[in-house]
Amino acid sequence: MEKEQWQKKGVGHRQRLREKFLEKGIDSLTDQEIIELLLTFGTPRSDCKEAARNALKKMGSLPAVLDASSEELQAIKGIGPNNTMALHFIHGVGRRYLKNKLVGKKYIRSSKEVADYLIHSMRNLEREVFTVLYLDASHSILGSEVLAEGTVAVNTIYPREVIKAVLHHNASSLVISHNHPSGTMTPSAQDRKLTKTLYLACSLMHINLLDHLIIGNSKTAYSFADNGIMAAIRDECQQILR
Repeated sequence: MEKEQWQKKGVGHRQRLREKFLEKGIDSLTDQEIIELLLTFGTPRSDCKEAARNALKKMGSLPAVLDASSEELQAIKGIGPNNTMALHFIHGVGRRYLKNKLVGKKYIRSSKEVADYLIHSMRNLEREVFTVLYLDASHSILGSEVLAEGTVAVNTIYPREVIKAVLHHNASSLVISHNHPSGTMTPSAQDRKLTKTLYLACSLMHINLLDHLIIGNSKTAYSFADNGIMAAIRDECQQILR
């Protein structure tokens, strides 16, 4: 009897959360409530309130929960394989949605959406990832691709591979991006050197490297172009190419 009452209480709680979302939208829910609802997709007949609380406490934030590995999630009391699949599935759907939404849009006018996609897909990763956005002659976005994983530096990102990928996509311009797992947004000397090397290689092939974005733990991306670094690199390279 007590078990039946507990189950009815859990069903009623989940229903109230769903109605709250339907009536007032995602902003009306706390991060814990969002995680709880996502967990119920994996185990619809279980009470996921405590598991959601445990996940948020251990990982520290909603993005960190969504980015967590299967091993990390299943080490949390109340979270099993089905819950983990639900969290990873919704995260993957969000990433694909943001990525596909960019195709065909002008890069300059959609810079915020570009940053949103890159932040969603690259923030809180434990390893560095190097992503390229391909653009046509009018700077419309053709697509994006992860070209390398691991330490992003001059000796790990090969200009010929980048050029090959750009030509394969029939792109005229590109924007490169990588994340800093440490969370810092400050470009390193290696980041600047890599950008200069790629800018030179692209220039020789009449390809325009527009920007280099760094993803940290912030809700915004660090732009080399917005901070004057691309202009300085362009001036340096023009001196070399003369």
